Amino acid sequence: MAASVLEGRRLGLIGAGRMAEALARGVTASGAVPPERITASDPDESRRRALAALGVRVVAENAAAAGASDIVVLAVKPQALPGVLDGLAGSIRPEHLVVSIAAGVPTAFIESRLPPPARVVRVMPNAPMQVGRGAAALARGARAGADDIAVALALFSTSGVACEVAESDLDAVTALSGSGPAYAFFLAECMIEAGVAEGLDGGLARALVAATIEGAGALLGANDEAPAELRRRVTSPGGTTQAAFERIDDAGVRAHLVAAVRRAAERSRELASGA
Repeated sequence: MAASVLEGRRLGLIGAGRMAEALARGVTASGAVPPERITASDPDESRRRALAALGVRVVAENAAAAGASDIVVLAVKPQALPGVLDGLAGSIRPEHLVVSIAAGVPTAFIESRLPPPARVVRVMPNAPMQVGRGAAALARGARAGADDIAVALALFSTSGVACEVAESDLDAVTALSGSGPAYAFFLAECMIEAGVAEGLDGGLARALVAATIEGAGALLGANDEAPAELRRRVTSPGGTTQAAFERIDDAGVRAHLVAAVRRAAERSRELASGA
């Protein structure tokens, strides 16, 4: 699917950070876009070298990357985006599809800084994309059509799961899957700390926790059963897991976690509004 939709396309990466590198790895490893059809720009020579190691053409100037491409991916920090867009305004052509992974920046803002009729798709990917296990949600701007979203979905599906949502849902997505790896890492920290406190070697505790979280995620994704049902199967009456959850419930952890994710969504909305 991805290879056919992207066949013959030229990809430009504006910014060559870790997420751009992950995208380049995904599309080249899948065969969807060969490395010789990818141009990446970044002022940092070390980042250019990292992309060049994949066989990607690298340049220092953003306009050169855009000029050599049909799909332009804006992979820069949100605070840098206004200046980047101003620098690209003279290089974006009507046939370009512009894809942004700048967190919290609405498609309307990007459209307003580029010459019409700029077609924009906004994406919220996450860190596991770096190992081909990402989760990305995509929203189309006012001028982007079905073909445009199909191309963007094909791009990001090479590095994990990709789905289309309404742009109004992206704040919730940011809080859930965008910030989500940090929640999992925090859980891992706590589990490792507890294992060490119980006498395990730190390296062994880390290895066990990493395998446990990875396996639990795979089990969750392997079927349609609710997480609560999967948890029930592991929780024997009167057993160790039940004892753990009695303490979790007494501490109100569920309510605090739900509130934390909702606060992240609220903060995403604040950032989008300039607060």
